[in-house]
Amino acid sequence: MKRLIIFFALVVFFTNTGLTQSREVVTLRSGWKFTKGNVIGAATQDFDDSAWQPVSVPHDWAISGPFIVDGDGSTGKLPWKGEGWYRRSLDIPTSYKDKKVYLIFDGVMAFPQVYVNGQLAGQWDYGYNSFYLDITPFLNVGGENVLAVHADTRKHDSRWYPGAGIYRKVQMLVVNPVHVNVWGTYITTPIIKSNYADVRISTSVANQSGSGDTIQVKQTILAPNGKEVANGSIKGWIPSGKSKDLEVTVQVTDPERWDIEHPYLYKAVTTVYRKGQLLDTYSTNFGIRTIHFTADDGFYLNDRRVQLKGVNLHHDFGPLGAAFNKRALERQLEIMKSMGVNAIRNSHNVAAPELPELCDEMGLLLFDEVFDKYDAKIDIVDTTDFENYAQRNIQNFVVRDRNHPSVFIWSVGNEIGDVQWNINNGFQRLHTMVNYVNKYDPTRPTTLVCDNMESAKLRHFDYYDVHSWNYGRRYRLARQLEPNKSVIISESASTVSTRGFYELPLPEKATDFTKSLQVSSYDLNAPWWAEIADDDFMWQQDEPYVAGEFVWTGFDYLGEPTPYYNEAVKEMGMTDKEASRSSYFGIVDLVGIPKDRYYLYKSYWKPDETTVHILPHWNWEEMEGKNIPVFVYTNGDCAELFVNGKSQGLQCKKPDASNSTERFRLIWKDVIYEPGEVKAIAYKNGEKIGEATVKTAGKPYKLKLTPDKTIVKSDGEDLSYVLVEAFDKEGNPCPLATNKIELKVNGSGQIVGVGNGNPQSFEPFQSDKVSLFYGKAMIILRAGENPGKLSLEANSEGLKKAAATINIK
Repeated sequence: MKRLIIFFALVVFFTNTGLTQSREVVTLRSGWKFTKGNVIGAATQDFDDSAWQPVSVPHDWAISGPFIVDGDGSTGKLPWKGEGWYRRSLDIPTSYKDKKVYLIFDGVMAFPQVYVNGQLAGQWDYGYNSFYLDITPFLNVGGENVLAVHADTRKHDSRWYPGAGIYRKVQMLVVNPVHVNVWGTYITTPIIKSNYADVRISTSVANQSGSGDTIQVKQTILAPNGKEVANGSIKGWIPSGKSKDLEVTVQVTDPERWDIEHPYLYKAVTTVYRKGQLLDTYSTNFGIRTIHFTADDGFYLNDRRVQLKGVNLHHDFGPLGAAFNKRALERQLEIMKSMGVNAIRNSHNVAAPELPELCDEMGLLLFDEVFDKYDAKIDIVDTTDFENYAQRNIQNFVVRDRNHPSVFIWSVGNEIGDVQWNINNGFQRLHTMVNYVNKYDPTRPTTLVCDNMESAKLRHFDYYDVHSWNYGRRYRLARQLEPNKSVIISESASTVSTRGFYELPLPEKATDFTKSLQVSSYDLNAPWWAEIADDDFMWQQDEPYVAGEFVWTGFDYLGEPTPYYNEAVKEMGMTDKEASRSSYFGIVDLVGIPKDRYYLYKSYWKPDETTVHILPHWNWEEMEGKNIPVFVYTNGDCAELFVNGKSQGLQCKKPDASNSTERFRLIWKDVIYEPGEVKAIAYKNGEKIGEATVKTAGKPYKLKLTPDKTIVKSDGEDLSYVLVEAFDKEGNPCPLATNKIELKVNGSGQIVGVGNGNPQSFEPFQSDKVSLFYGKAMIILRAGENPGKLSLEANSEGLKKAAATINIK
């Protein structure tokens, strides 16, 4: 058990978490035992779990496999269905006498039942949402205490890989009887001017002592440098056994705005007193900023129009599965920002609380979504009381996230057919959800993400604030019927491709898929219901009222392997075994290696940063003298292409073209292949801005390891992602290499995942071996808890080995 005790004299602040001499937070990461199955008596205090598997939490019991090769590709072909038990001891010293003790679960998949010393302390249903329990009545203070958690995914339904078990962090909160409730502050900024801002802070204070009393709450606003910029105080009577909201408004002079270019965060330090005695200290990060949507000119942040350049992100981390890791998420966001992303949509369920925290810190807007469908995909079953379910799940979701300046809109669901068509009281259920969101936070707009264009005739948009539609300009009817609301393309593109794979001839239609079980990286393929990236760029240029887009998806993810899902491959004459296990939608692959599409988006979304990217590779054995189309993605307006020094002509973008690819790509369709070098020189306004080359590689000769971080923290959680590549003797990358790599580690850490981005691979994610896929693969190293060095060595038969060293500090 790792105890984080933070004294008020040494204040360390975490978003929505305050730690002082009066408040203790214990992160329950280690010391867990786990087993699958329904084990009789596993909740009891004296149960013998010595034969169970030691694990750390977060933990995803299914990601270690093995893959079910003939299983359902839509959910990743992994064994996530079933039951599992977790047990660990709780350290409850005598100093906790007269304290209140809570357990906060960020997410358990699914239907968790929580037992303390053999007694059911509480339970939940929705596997993606955070919840908390008061376990005080069940504890043996100063004695032995056992926590047992049962997770059951058998009733959970999913369209992708959901993970299984306690896949997000668990914390034990210890407070005095008078304390700030969990997620107990609500900060709004009703007046923001250039010279001052009013900051309204409402604090929910619980009095679990034996008598009512007058409680004082003080609020102190700190700038990032720790300097106090405002303060205020309020007193109120709180009866015994009750909670009360105590509100104060303070004024910040010359406020700094939170913005995507300047993510400035203040901290509100809330201190609670009774008769002058400090009882609790709690801190909340927040930002001062304005947001509003316009009907005809999109979205405004701090009175400046901002085009939303967003991506959808699922909750899994590829080889790590659903088990949450903050560095894994931070890396995803870093890669997205490097491409020009300024907004994230957490498709389609409540995200880990670290997502809005990181968005706040990194300057990313968050389209915060609570649900997918209103059915078993959010753990609604036949016996569920919908009203009760909606109230408590919306409350936890909104109250947990509402202080984050990054959150600019609430979404109550995604592509819910019966709600859009008002089947089975669909509008009533929609109204219920939206009403609860507005109850807990009326300061942000609401939306429902839609996909059935004709359903707009029923005017479900009257219940929410912003039109959000997926694909194919399906927003156009809703826009026509209600032109006074803004429009977001909540899912765009759904272009599909495999990193490094190119197939000829080019497809005549976006839906031309072959039996290769891979999709060409010429970026011209999409399912029937979607489009290529360029189309969405063009529509937004032509229709400036559209606030922006969220691409499906930023990263490949486990499950939903369109176009090679089970039914599709069987229609092609194959079997379930040939269905893929992960998606093709990502702009980067499952392990975070960019596909060609990354550079297309970057060239458009970051016009002031030089991008010159050539595709395909130039290793086409037996294609000499034949035609190989060449594409260039660049922020320039023109480029000249050369093959072995011979010009293939100058191509320029056509800003007024009705064919979207002519606006955003440079294409040479008739390049005759000869081994050697392809070069592109890009120009903007007639001036050279950069160049790129691709060379024909020889046979693989050596390996190279490139860590994304060479210094990591000795916290048992920090990660280094190490790219492994094959190069020829001259140092050219080998784009077709498939070598099997053997890995060795030594020192303070371990390999926690491997992968290569191949949706058809059924090699285990937890292994000391990995195969290159089109020349590349990824190794994920996790730091230990002791400072030192972690060395990694990669070997492959016939190739020069490579080594890398990570410093653990």
